[in-house]
Amino acid sequence: MNYVLSLAKEIIKSRRLIWDLAKSDFRKRFVGSYFGVVWMFVQPVVTVLIYFFVFQMGFKSTPPIPGYPYVLWLIPGIVPWFYMNETMNCGTQCLQEYHYLVKKVVFRVEILPLIKLLSCLFVHAIFMLIMMGVFLLYGVFPRFSWVQVIYYCFAASVFSVAIVYFTSAVNVFFKDMAQIVNITLQIGMWLTTIMWDPAMFEGHPDWLDRILPLNPVWYIVNGYRDSMLTGTAFWTKPGVTVYFWAVTILLLLAGLKVFKRLRPHFSDVL
Repeated sequence: MNYVLSLAKEIIKSRRLIWDLAKSDFRKRFVGSYFGVVWMFVQPVVTVLIYFFVFQMGFKSTPPIPGYPYVLWLIPGIVPWFYMNETMNCGTQCLQEYHYLVKKVVFRVEILPLIKLLSCLFVHAIFMLIMMGVFLLYGVFPRFSWVQVIYYCFAASVFSVAIVYFTSAVNVFFKDMAQIVNITLQIGMWLTTIMWDPAMFEGHPDWLDRILPLNPVWYIVNGYRDSMLTGTAFWTKPGVTVYFWAVTILLLLAGLKVFKRLRPHFSDVL
């Protein structure tokens, strides 16, 4: 617990450094690229269009929430997934990328995953604005519950960084961890109700409705949808909220413990 409090104080103390490094990290992704930041959005937009044509135009899937087209149900689910996917993939390799900072005795390496998180958050903020713009184009007027996406964005950030503290530390010694994370995320996308929902299939087994909420990402994905579509407040679902935060905090503490234990050996390996 002392380690966690010490880290929290360091984050507050180094907030300007974290902000500056995050902005620098965001900019350097596009150095030498002709179209620059445009490439950051091409793949996600193409992905959304593919699923839109496959599920809505091809299979003519009926979204679980009546009165809304499939694309408006899909976007609030896939936008947070893009954010967590990018954060975990980039964050896992952050220690190798910033190896010159890791070797500095005075630098607190625990802030490196937060730099990657904040860098990815810049892109996510733009995607959230695009998401809201699509809703407006479909004639869906803003509602107060849209503000709630800030809470679920925070939840996604804490969950992602909890995973990254573990994967980034292990990746220093076990380089295959980055590939494992990438493959796991590809599988996880289909295990989470992002493109599909049990309600879309007649006669689906009842146990599916009970087991899906055990996935913490389910809470985030459905939270974005609740905020944008139904207006359901997160405090009206105390059971899944407490479960999500309990799992996330345990993962964060475990990730920090592994990071702390392996930290003295980072500079030797890098």
